Amino acid sequence: MRRIACPERDDWKATAIAMGFTFHTIAGDRYWDERAYYAFTLDEIERSIEAPTAEIEAMCRELVSRAVDDERYLRLLQIPEQFWAYIAASWKRGDPSLYGRIDLAFDGNGPAKLLEYNADTPTSLFEAAVFQWTWLEQAIERQLVPSRADQYNSLHESLIAAWKKVGKGQHLHLAAVMASEEDAGTVAYLEDVARQAGLTTTLIDIENIGARHDGRFVDMDERNIDLAFKLYPWEWMMREEFGGKLKGASTRWVEPPWKAILSNKGILPLLWSMFPNHPNLLASYFDNDAAASDLGSTYVRKPLYSREGANVAIITSGEVFEEQPGPYGTEGDIRQQLASLGNFAGQYPVLGSWIVDGTPCGLSIREDENPITGNSSRFLPHAII
Repeated sequence: MRRIACPERDDWKATAIAMGFTFHTIAGDRYWDERAYYAFTLDEIERSIEAPTAEIEAMCRELVSRAVDDERYLRLLQIPEQFWAYIAASWKRGDPSLYGRIDLAFDGNGPAKLLEYNADTPTSLFEAAVFQWTWLEQAIERQLVPSRADQYNSLHESLIAAWKKVGKGQHLHLAAVMASEEDAGTVAYLEDVARQAGLTTTLIDIENIGARHDGRFVDMDERNIDLAFKLYPWEWMMREEFGGKLKGASTRWVEPPWKAILSNKGILPLLWSMFPNHPNLLASYFDNDAAASDLGSTYVRKPLYSREGANVAIITSGEVFEEQPGPYGTEGDIRQQLASLGNFAGQYPVLGSWIVDGTPCGLSIREDENPITGNSSRFLPHAII
């Protein structure tokens, strides 16, 4: 694994706009950054990223199978009790998952380590599936990278195939907070691949979903919402005013209700207790667990629910070394062993290993001068050299 400086394409911004990648710059700062790329060998991809991702996904599904039948897990995860049966039913009838992103610490030395699982509402999808592939093709044409370079990336094709399985010919509604440019861009891309899979679609702001007296969810045209992709967290849905209507509605959700178990950093200590000393796991404990003292005075503190690094803190020798502000933490925290992200030219990369329909199929990389990856962290492309 290497970070290689690379000339950027003169027309990359125009290319991004033409492709609908409007959030390539956020608040005046680069989000997409092709002034360098990360290079891997094929062996690193297959053995150190793809294979561990598949194993972690299998361990996570084993965790779900235990949790739906054991209220101790659900209490530790702070999942509202009124939704336990709803989540268990979703798992036991085999509600399909479309996609997820497992975030890994890996620097080319030693095994990749699970940092967290973005199992419910992962973004950075379009740039991973499409725009970095376009970068590779054009970078080869313009001799910016070696002519035989490749990329670990079958996300686009995998999403089309998955929508064919998940959609089953139904009309698909795709919902998000459309005021968020990144969220709107993500669902627009997912709508595109769903249409390529043969589905008819409707985009809708999450706030515009209504409910009939019979319990059915409907769109602004009073059309029933039978199948819905929602780029909106389960923990928010369950706690909002219409959350009580979820259990009685006929809507089939993507991601499914059982993903509420995995979109929670409490899975990190649960996985560690289930698979102690697994080479791809970091020692992790609930903050109020006496065993957390095993980590000593240096660790990472993470809220059970958090996004874009918010409220994550690095504690060294008992003092806060680095912390991201945010609104999370009321449900409790976990402690995780401090992982080495690797330092490449003063940058700390986090690898996002993508899963579609349960199968690893792509890679994205975010980097930052800060060891806590946040909303302003940059996206860099990668290549297999």
